[in-house]
Amino acid sequence: MDLQRVENELKKRLVYPYKWGRKQSNTWDSDTNFIYTTYSIKALLNKIEPLSQELRDYALNRWYNYWSAMAAEDVFGSHKGVQSNKNIYDKLVDFKINQIPFDHKTSIFPKGFNKSIEYAQNNKKELITWLYENQSQQGRKHLKNRLFIVLYDNNTQQHWKMKAEIMLLKTNIDNYVESFSQDNLIELDFGNGKVFSDIIWIKK
Repeated sequence: MDLQRVENELKKRLVYPYKWGRKQSNTWDSDTNFIYTTYSIKALLNKIEPLSQELRDYALNRWYNYWSAMAAEDVFGSHKGVQSNKNIYDKLVDFKINQIPFDHKTSIFPKGFNKSIEYAQNNKKELITWLYENQSQQGRKHLKNRLFIVLYDNNTQQHWKMKAEIMLLKTNIDNYVESFSQDNLIELDFGNGKVFSDIIWIKK
């Protein structure tokens, strides 16, 4: 994947408001699945032009989040100790690090956590538990191993824009994988056995 090209395309989306209008739903996901084969913002704008404003916003956000996530997965997969999952329909595993399976989720620092970023960094397990318990009820909901990439922009508080900072994500993911140790993972149990998780912080 040409990461710089992806970053350039994602940054072109930043001029449009980031609003969902409604919660994610399986029906609207199905109506906007063209995002998976749309590689430029220009092509995306052409495809969403006939749609309602609400569905256009929804498609813009899904496209933006999807390609940011694909770029992150590409970075993980570029490392020797990481095996990418070739089954694109597997919602539980994106890749394995040292044979440990993980799904990955890029999230902005959640307002609903109601505590500071400093508190969250010092109480990582509490935030991870909150993220699992408050995840979307659609699509990729699960209680299996997950790596969270958490974005925080101290300057503008527009954390969502950091999903376009692909090269910054790459630097932090590279550092995480190169120093990866199972001993540093957070262990949880939601009633169905051990779950391993961690947070990669992306801050500016």
